[in-house]
Amino acid sequence: MNDTGRQLRRGLYRSREGAFLGVCRGLAEYFDFSVTWIRIFMVLILVATGIWPILGIYLVAALIMKPEPLRPFQSADEREFYDSYTTSRESAAQRIKRRYQNLERRIRRMEDTVTSREFDWDRRMRS
Repeated sequence: MNDTGRQLRRGLYRSREGAFLGVCRGLAEYFDFSVTWIRIFMVLILVATGIWPILGIYLVAALIMKPEPLRPFQSADEREFYDSYTTSRESAAQRIKRRYQNLERRIRRMEDTVTSREFDWDRRMRS
């Protein structure tokens, strides 16, 4: 991955290619470690503390961490939209709705201009 892709992707996400919920691989990618070392560390903590504390922390981390995007971000706007969508789907849907309403208004204005009598008259005068 190139530097711009790495910078745009920079964030703590659950990996879609992880063994179990993608938490260890997501942590490894975020901190730029080998996933093997993260898994060994998790097993050592599991042995030292027991099953329930580490399993609880792991499940809470899986719930808190956003899933990794399906494709890499192409711009900071895409990253912002993804982050807003994963935190509040309603606000992301409203944002898309406003954007399309603005586009629709612009297209209507263009159609009104092109289909107006003045436009037709000006076009005929230029010919």
